[in-house]
Amino acid sequence: MLSDDCARYVLREIMSLYPNAQTILKYHNTYELLVAVMLSAQTTDIAVNKVTPALFQRFPTPYAAAQASAEEIEPYLKSIGLYRNKAKYMYEISCQLVDRFAGQVPNQRKDLESLSGVGRKTASVVLSVAFKEPAFPVDTHISRVCKHHKIVPAKATVRQVEDRVVSLLDPEELHQAHHALIFFGREVCHPRNPECHKYPELYQCQEEIPDK
Repeated sequence: MLSDDCARYVLREIMSLYPNAQTILKYHNTYELLVAVMLSAQTTDIAVNKVTPALFQRFPTPYAAAQASAEEIEPYLKSIGLYRNKAKYMYEISCQLVDRFAGQVPNQRKDLESLSGVGRKTASVVLSVAFKEPAFPVDTHISRVCKHHKIVPAKATVRQVEDRVVSLLDPEELHQAHHALIFFGREVCHPRNPECHKYPELYQCQEEIPDK
């Protein structure tokens, strides 16, 4: 595993490749963002973007979804994975927002994670993107990049990846780091045949410490 200084260097080099990286999910408000992030579990953001225009036209607010049913939401989600569960979560989230939060998406982690189908990663995305909080969501791309470049040990958990990166970067860097690492994972550090060798600057700092 790389030393703190080298790991920080690698992270910032990757961030420099994507200085303006942002989420590619399409949304118009915090409710749409929350739903879109929940829908993106085990599917791609591109696939989610294909279903959300019609979905949000029919259910533009939590009140609209709460007045419907999971069964009414299902047809709008059929092209993405786990659509029945996700329709149920969208309906339940909407009811919970109406009943407990006056139809507003809360800006506290514990409240977000109390919603159906919302785990730490989804809550972190909403906190970071919508509320500009210094959260660092970890997805499969980020985990892969951090392991490939020895920022974390090969067997690190998602939470260990999160904690390591948060310990290395300044709070105001976390938002960009999250999106830059995702783009790097999608475009360069592939699961098979990664092309990281095209960026030799990432290997200039090699100081390592034993894995913890």
